[in-house]
Amino acid sequence: MGLGIESSLGDSILTTKLDAAVNWGRSYSLWPMAFGTACCGIEFMAVAASRYDVSRFGAEVVRFSPRQADLLIVAGTISYKQAPILKKIYEQMCEPKWVISMGACACSGGFYDNYATVQGIDQIIPVDEYVAGCPPRPEAVLDAIMRIQEKAKNESIIKDRVKEYKGFLDA
Repeated sequence: MGLGIESSLGDSILTTKLDAAVNWGRSYSLWPMAFGTACCGIEFMAVAASRYDVSRFGAEVVRFSPRQADLLIVAGTISYKQAPILKKIYEQMCEPKWVISMGACACSGGFYDNYATVQGIDQIIPVDEYVAGCPPRPEAVLDAIMRIQEKAKNESIIKDRVKEYKGFLDA
């Protein structure tokens, strides 16, 4: 008596929380969409290729439609002319969604400190992970993907995840 319900059901039954089961599946089946605008976009190709093999982490299904993606990887320079497009792409993604800012240009404008270049995509959309470098190593991108997986594991499917964000396009 007092052995619990799991022991009475046998080895073929596992009890868990719904959050834990759903988030386990989400974390190992990320569908990235690469928004590559410069040399970091080329470096993302190395991440997806066989040497670094992003598919080991469950993110091999690269999508080209924001409605089918839950991970946006912004790789490269973003100009002010592209900013509304990037915001629209982000808004078209279904929840839950995550963003990786890949490379110095996407993170902070890089060495393009001029009137036409956005000084970091976090002025346009919320960013979950930053990957530094010009261009960053594929290992750094894989590390960011693993950090996104950890975030996905710790979320609740009951609580609303929509990020409150005011960028310069919302003002």
